[in-house]
Amino acid sequence: MNQEAESQPIEETLSALKVESDTGLTDAEVALRLAEYGPNRLQEEKQRPWLLFLGYFWGPIPWMIEVAAGLSAVNRHWPDLIIILVMLFFNAAVGFWQEYKASTALEALKKQLALRARVLRNNIWLETDAAGLVPGDIIRLRMGDIIPADTQLIEGDYLSVDQSALTGESLPVDKKAGEVAYSGSIAKQGEMLAVVTGTGANTYFGRTAKLVEGAQSVSHFQKAVLQIGDYLIYLSLALVAILVLVQLERGAPLFELIQFALILAVASIPVAMPAVLSVTMTVGAQVLSNMQAIVSRLESIEEMAGIDILCSDKTGTLTQNKLTLGEPVLFEAVDAQALVLAASLASKKENGDAIDLAVMGGLNDADALASYTQKHFMPFDPVHKRTEAEISDSQGGSFSVSKGAPQVILDLVSHDIGYDAMRDVREKAGALIDDFATKGYRTLGVARTDADGHWHFLGLLPLFDPPRPDSAETIAHAGEHGIMVKMVTGDNVAIGREIAGQLGMGKNICPADELFANEANITSPGPELGKRVEQEDGFAQVFPEHKYGIIKALQARDHLVAMTGDGVNDAPALKQADVGIAVSGATDAARAAADLILTAPGLSVIVSAVEEARHIFERMNSYAIYRITETVRIMIFMVLAMIIYGFYPITAVMIILLALLNDIPIMAIAGDNTWLDPKPVRWKMHRVLTMATVLGLVGVVETFLLLSIASTWFGIDQAHLQTIIFLKLSIAGHLTLFVARTRHSMFSRPHPSALLFGAILATQGVAALIAGMGWLVTPIPWAYIGLIWGYCLIWMLIEDQVKLFVYKQLELSGSRHKRFISLLGQSLHSHRPR
Repeated sequence: MNQEAESQPIEETLSALKVESDTGLTDAEVALRLAEYGPNRLQEEKQRPWLLFLGYFWGPIPWMIEVAAGLSAVNRHWPDLIIILVMLFFNAAVGFWQEYKASTALEALKKQLALRARVLRNNIWLETDAAGLVPGDIIRLRMGDIIPADTQLIEGDYLSVDQSALTGESLPVDKKAGEVAYSGSIAKQGEMLAVVTGTGANTYFGRTAKLVEGAQSVSHFQKAVLQIGDYLIYLSLALVAILVLVQLERGAPLFELIQFALILAVASIPVAMPAVLSVTMTVGAQVLSNMQAIVSRLESIEEMAGIDILCSDKTGTLTQNKLTLGEPVLFEAVDAQALVLAASLASKKENGDAIDLAVMGGLNDADALASYTQKHFMPFDPVHKRTEAEISDSQGGSFSVSKGAPQVILDLVSHDIGYDAMRDVREKAGALIDDFATKGYRTLGVARTDADGHWHFLGLLPLFDPPRPDSAETIAHAGEHGIMVKMVTGDNVAIGREIAGQLGMGKNICPADELFANEANITSPGPELGKRVEQEDGFAQVFPEHKYGIIKALQARDHLVAMTGDGVNDAPALKQADVGIAVSGATDAARAAADLILTAPGLSVIVSAVEEARHIFERMNSYAIYRITETVRIMIFMVLAMIIYGFYPITAVMIILLALLNDIPIMAIAGDNTWLDPKPVRWKMHRVLTMATVLGLVGVVETFLLLSIASTWFGIDQAHLQTIIFLKLSIAGHLTLFVARTRHSMFSRPHPSALLFGAILATQGVAALIAGMGWLVTPIPWAYIGLIWGYCLIWMLIEDQVKLFVYKQLELSGSRHKRFISLLGQSLHSHRPR
């Protein structure tokens, strides 16, 4: 049926599909066709779980572990072989489980982003998931819709369709009744009815629109984490190379040395980093979903942590989007109800448009519309800024009505009867519009044609959209978080200033067409324009292309920008923004382009999302510092100890045990309590590397000191020394996590989460049992275990003080820095001209 529709009249298509365009299918017919054709989606080929699990045994890191296992078998080191295999399977199981949980959570999020469609069934228009569409369904296509299935258009003036993603055509194509519109294309303008001719795998390209696409670019934070991973790998391999050369010079057995080197490298390389990233991001996405904010690009959570400017739509975001009709102003209308009736005839109730519903709600008698038939309807779009309908009445007469932006309606009438004849009307209307705007009202102009087809200006309809009760508080709250909220509205400057003043945003509202009078400024804003955009409190009379220019100008000033949008023409701006936000009620096209999709109105959800993103950033920052610290601590100590003392300070089995014990609390970082930074956060690699290196070197010193005390003062033999150092590295490593997780004192709030604290206690309990009971190691007295714990706790306090000192130096907040800055200020003051 799908291919035949391209070449046959619409009547034949409807007949073949056994459907009437004015009633649609019945529920029984839908059920039968759904069973026959299946749901309107592609059957994704999901990898079998066991194949996914086996994939974790293939790759550079697993190969290194497998080679180490093979060498253990060759050398008949059976305990080493068993532990290495346990490590191999443990890493695979952890990676598989975390990926499985993350993919399951993302699938749940995608279901919340499911495409919706307006469909006629049982002679009633309703909204349903696009997956439930079947061939023969009658659907309504409007501006901003992603066309949910292959269709043939039935009636309507036209539908401008962007099908570039399917055919490569750069410009939208105008479609008329009888023509086909393909699944996945976007309705840019117009409105038409259509019949579904193909679904699921039977569509033109065998696919439906993908609303959640995997981002191809790598986020700022991911790049930083990848740099950390590379740094750790290169550091580990360099130190291992030094170790191998020294030990070969000393005549160490080659196989044993290679085995030990491989195990040491594997233990130091951040094997768990991808799992930690995945879990942390997914946990954050689930939290945001519970806040009614759905993440379509997981990496954008990291970008949210750094945004410092939020460009927000006015209607429905800062205001309630509950329009109230004010007192009509009559020009040529007979009375107020005649004016409201004309505006209602230029509306379409089933579209659910807020303006249309407010206008139609102003009718004293809703049955008044029953005497008229709407033969054609031209919906509103951002270019024409008006609606128009062709109407026939009960006496057989016909006329047209239009409503929209007052200046557009006045131009329509002026063009018809002459601008000179309309001069006084335009001046009077302009004064009234300005007066309404100063009170926060937006105004609609209404016109109607006479028997000769000439347009007449009937009057003005003022509409008021009050601010949301939580907007002012939320804007102030955003300011406390270092985020400037700028208003972006299509209304005129006066309305923008009034609403902005009520919300405490400042009244420096600039008309966007003044800023972007030159189209070149939109794509390539100069420094002067960027500076002016940065200084404005908001922008009025904004067209979609202006949003794009505003973002480009702010980004050129080194800002991370979030932009809200709801229309199909907002898509370029939402893509360009560091965080594109589709507001509640946004079109499918806007939702597809956005990073964050809101399912609840208002700004508070966005501010909450920023807070959660900053919590996630702190967790990742803590993890990075901890992971670098541990690699520096273990690798440098191991290499130096073997060069200086000439023996392995810990065995290969102990290294593997350390790696296994470290992986468990690391996973718990994703749910840790973190400090909320009051300002936007960005990745500062020099600070992370400096802090981690200092803490790592402190760890090297404390471990060498313990080794020296135990061997020199207490004369402990090598086997027991290895167990002591193993337990010390295990305890100190996890205690360092308490130090690294906050930039403040480790005893300050927020305290570690119960999950993290419990995971560390549990793993250290296991480590103590291993050392005390002699599982795979030489046992040491329980008194030694207590002394090692006390020793590590003392050094944890020292590390915390070192951390605070280093942060003061990095942030230039130490007493030495303050004295220097004060002295510098005095010196400059003394040379000030008198």
